[in-house]
Amino acid sequence: MRSSPDAISPPQGGETHKYRYAVAGIVAGAVNGLFGGGGGIPLLVLLRRWAEVEEKTAFATCVAVILPLCVVSAAVLLLRGSVSLAVALPYLAGGTVGGLLGGRLFRNVPNVWLRRIFALFLLYGAYRYLR
Repeated sequence: MRSSPDAISPPQGGETHKYRYAVAGIVAGAVNGLFGGGGGIPLLVLLRRWAEVEEKTAFATCVAVILPLCVVSAAVLLLRGSVSLAVALPYLAGGTVGGLLGGRLFRNVPNVWLRRIFALFLLYGAYRYLR
């Protein structure tokens, strides 16, 4: 894959940051497994605040980490008989289109708007769960 001058740079840091990345991954995986998703929320916070990863890099990293986390969580839940593929499959087409659209828009959305959109989704989710 070719890199452009404005490509998102990988996280920097020494051994301390490597441990912080691992802990952030463990927390994200645990949240994802416990709730069947949502591991990117604590991962984003931990990468930004604790591991000092640049904002766009943290968002992109969360997106990249979500797929394997969700595959592992889905496998565990499938093996336990907690997931109905018939219910889940129709959402994949829309999720794929949305993921492609969001990925294309990502670089053009200013950081402040990424934070605002993210916060709105968190607030909406919290409202729905608490109702």
